[in-house]
Formats: sequence, C-alpha cells, structure tokens
Amino acid sequence: MTLTTTSRHATATGALPAHTRVAIVGSGFSGIGTAVALQRSGVDDFVVLERADSLGGTWRDNGYPGAAVDVPSHLYSFSFAPKKDWSHVYSRQPELREYLEQVATDHGVLPHLYCDTDVVAGRWDDDALVWHLETSRGSLTADVVVSGAGGLVEPHLPEVPGIGTFQGPSFHSARWDHSVDLTGKRIAVVGTGASAAQFVPELQKVAAAVVVFQRTPPWVIPRQDRAYTEREHQRMASVPGYLRLARGGQYVAREARLGLWTGAGRLRRFFEGQTLKFLEQQVPDPELRAKLTPDYAMGCKRVIVSDDYLPALTQPNVEVVASPVTAVGPHAVVDADGTEHEVDVIVYGTGFRVMDIPLGHRLVGREGATLREEWDRSGVQAHRGTTVAGFPNLFLLLGPNTALGHTSVVLMIEAQIGYVVEALRRMQETGAGALEVRRSAQEAYNARLQSELTDTVWNAGGCRSWYRDEQGRNFTLWPARTSAFMRLMRRFDADSYELRSPRRVPVPA
Repeated sequence: MTLTTTSRHATATGALPAHTRVAIVGSGFSGIGTAVALQRSGVDDFVVLERADSLGGTWRDNGYPGAAVDVPSHLYSFSFAPKKDWSHVYSRQPELREYLEQVATDHGVLPHLYCDTDVVAGRWDDDALVWHLETSRGSLTADVVVSGAGGLVEPHLPEVPGIGTFQGPSFHSARWDHSVDLTGKRIAVVGTGASAAQFVPELQKVAAAVVVFQRTPPWVIPRQDRAYTEREHQRMASVPGYLRLARGGQYVAREARLGLWTGAGRLRRFFEGQTLKFLEQQVPDPELRAKLTPDYAMGCKRVIVSDDYLPALTQPNVEVVASPVTAVGPHAVVDADGTEHEVDVIVYGTGFRVMDIPLGHRLVGREGATLREEWDRSGVQAHRGTTVAGFPNLFLLLGPNTALGHTSVVLMIEAQIGYVVEALRRMQETGAGALEVRRSAQEAYNARLQSELTDTVWNAGGCRSWYRDEQGRNFTLWPARTSAFMRLMRRFDADSYELRSPRRVPVPA
C-alpha cells in the first residue's frame, strides 16, 4: 500500500479497497484502539475511515485554548500503551493528540488509515450480508462496520433569533477559529460547560472584556493539577510496577466517587458543603457568588473540574450574566432582560448534539430505516451500548449509556472493543455472515439499565441536563462501576443474538 508523509503522519493513499472485513469509522481513541485490537487478534483486513485530514477525534477537533482532559492522564490512556512521561497530572490537548498519533504509529495502524474520507451513506445488504458504504473517496463494501465516532461529535448551537446576522467572528469551541486574534476584543461566551470552563480563563488573559452568559451555574470542584517532576518521570521509567501503581491509584480514587452520584445522598451533601466552601474561597464577592451557586444536587449536570475558572470570573474584565441568550444582532448579544451587550466576537460553548452522530442519519439497516429513525421510534438505546436490533454487523463504541460521570471513558472503550473482537471470533468459529442482537434482548437489557438509573442523581437531582432526552430517559450514562461493565463485556452473549450464514448459491448441474 502506498504511503505518503503528511505534516503529522504517514497514512494510506490511493483508492479504497473494493471490500474489507471491517470498516472502522473515526480515528480517535475508539478507532485507534479497535484497529490495534483487530491486529492483535489476527485480523489485518480492515480500514479506518476518517473524515478529517488527520487522526485524533475529540483531541483533534477540540483545540481551543486551555483544552485538557478532566481525568488524570495515566487513566486517560490505553492499558496496552502506558505513557511514562505525561507532562501534567491532567494532560493537555496537544499531548493527547500526540499520544494517539504515537500509538497509531507504534502499532502499525497508519497504513490502514484513510483521511479525508467521510462516510456519506451506508446500506445493509441482507442478501449478500455486507454493508455498502459510500464515501467522499469512493465506495466499498464491508462485512462489519465499527463506529468509533462516539456520542459527542456534532457541535450544538442554540436556536436563537438572529444568530446568523452577527457580523463579527463567531464559532463553536469544537470548531475554534485560530485565525481570529482575540487580543483586546470584547468576547461573548455562550454556555458554562466543561469546555467553557477551560477556555474562559484563557480568554480573560487577552480580551478587553468577556461576557459569560450562564443559563445554569455548574458545580465546580478543584482540579489540583500540577506538572510531574523529573524524579517522578524517572521512577515511572525505571521502577518496575510504578507506572501500573500510578494508574491503579488514579483508578481507585476515581471509582470511589461513584457513590456520590448513586448513593443515598449523605456523602453527596457533605461533598456539596465542601464545594460551596471552595466557591466562597474563590469568589469573595457575595453578589457574584450568588449567581454562581447551583440550586440542584451536585452531579445532576456535569461537574466542572477546574482550579482557574472561578477566579477568572472574578476579574474586572469579566462579567457573568445569569441569563440565557434570547437574541443575537449584528453587533450585540441580547439577554433575557432585553439588555444588549455589544461584542466583537461570539464563542459558543454550548456542547454537542448528544448521540446525534452523522452515521445515525446515513446508515440504513435491515428494515429500511436509518439508525436515527430507529432511535426516534424506540428511544436512543443499544444492547450493552454496542449493538442495535435491525442493524446487523454494526458495532457502536461509546454508544448509548456508556458515558461516565466519574472516571475515564477509555475504560469503557477498551471493554467494548474486547466485546467486538469476541463477536468477530464467534462469527468466524460458526461461519456466520451476519450477527444481529435480538430486539427482546436489547429491550430487556435497557429496562434493567433504566431501572438502575432511576434513583441516581443524574435522574433525580432536580436539574435539566444533556444526559436525558425530552421524556426524561437517561440515554447517556452507565450507572454502575466500570468494573461491572468490564465483567459484562468480557463474555460475548451469543444467546442474545441471531447468527446467520451466507446463502449458498446452487451449483448448476
């Protein structure tokens, strides 16, 4: 296969193969991890289809100032590819992207990677038992499709009158326009989620004014980030077991937080009290502090982990408007009181269209409906967050109810990848050409899952969040320990699936 060296890495060039055993869509943690696992299991007939011009997924798209992970670095990495020299306890976006590129290089993924290759349509062929895929680079068929796109792919912009009339630069945090010089500008920030909490402190340092429009104040806990010392790096590189111990310690500490969100509430209320003390320490002004004090249970919405977000809001060039944006004009943003705030730039930190993945609108399953149409009918759900009835040989990584409120999603990704590999192994052993989860198994699994979510803070915490749909159904989060999910995914539950063999073509007499 011909290779070309780009500014970042060597990837596959030329025409796509006419057929492949596995088509992986996306090249973030899920896509790269799947590619490595396939090779380790002896499957070398696969392609990784990436719509952008380079790999990286989330950590390519989210290059805004201050972008970093909110899970400790050693835990936010593959178990099979530990990194000994993370610069900080919480690694920054450039380092995470570099890590993914290094893993892809070291494990021979790059010759399988086709960049600038967007999957624009796909249809399951129930006679040939293959997926027909149309891409921006040509067409191909695949026995199996693995979506590594995740649930947080498409930026969400608020439906606000006049949003298209603004005459200055405006962009979403996941599509940051680095060509815009923000020095000395008046900047409106719409939204106060996890991304905004990272880029607002950076904007405050350079802008003439930052106006933060806050619909609902988030709970903010200290990050306690720091750089690793040279001595720690030496230990990680030379002391046997030290790196594993560091990862294990981070795992145990994070897993212990789950009780805050799923327990009876006494521990959470204590933690809330400590967090309010942290707010008081960082925001001395009582009027501003009142704006920033949540009125719902901690954890109901995503908790912000930051050492510098609250202090940034106290600076003289920052204004917090405790109101949603109701309109946008050519040179101003209007709040709920009708006040116009003149600004030069608008930055939207308004999150993503959760689980509204592009493939959902483009893949047509066995019954002639797209995945999006199936979810509109049944609600967003999957069996074990991975397979969907009516869509044979399709696997979703970080699918419904696999996100976490307390620790690293890379743990969930690796568990799902293992499940996919076991499913492929079962297909090979039985000679099956198609594997499809039974709808009864999917519905039973999701009924149990929703029951477990009922009393968690995510469902009963008194807030409105992106975790739940308009009917209040939580389609996003896993309600138990990650170790429980790992045990669940360790064995492929063949009884929950229908396996079909390719039709035999009669041989003429």
